[in-house]
Amino acid sequence: MCTRPPRPRAAGVTLIELIVALVITGIAVAGVVTVYVSTVRRSADPMVQQQAQFLAEAYLEEILLKRFNDPETGLVCNGALEAGRALFDNVCDYNGLINSPPQNQFGVALAGLNGYTVSVAVDAGGAVDLNGLNNAPALRVLRVDVTVVSPSNLVYTLSGYRTNYNCQAAADPGCRPF
Repeated sequence: MCTRPPRPRAAGVTLIELIVALVITGIAVAGVVTVYVSTVRRSADPMVQQQAQFLAEAYLEEILLKRFNDPETGLVCNGALEAGRALFDNVCDYNGLINSPPQNQFGVALAGLNGYTVSVAVDAGGAVDLNGLNNAPALRVLRVDVTVVSPSNLVYTLSGYRTNYNCQAAADPGCRPF
């Protein structure tokens, strides 16, 4: 008797299997694209925040490294400002400073930061308090606020304190008058 060899089953996919696979793949790709678009749309925000933070830190560090009192007069926050930022020699010289675009301490604009504005406020008032160290009876604490406004109007403020650590009382020679 002659038998036929078994016929091999045809390999492949049916039309229904192909359609189901395409639908599942399409849903997965749509989800990935949605996440990608959302991420790309917000990718500039962290960069703007970091640039604002770095600018505020740079200005604050420059300011807090200056002297507490004016070396020429020995006074603190006496209103006599220097002619330019390159000549600023004490913390209070920076009060009211506005740079747009931001500049280095020699007045040169920082490249690529044209839309940013940096402003500085120095507070030597009686309300300034740093863990119990305040300005009564003598001026011992200065609060420095550096505010950076980005091109997208993100406002970033960084504050720091400069103290006259030699000042213990009004009669102390380390204390300076207003």
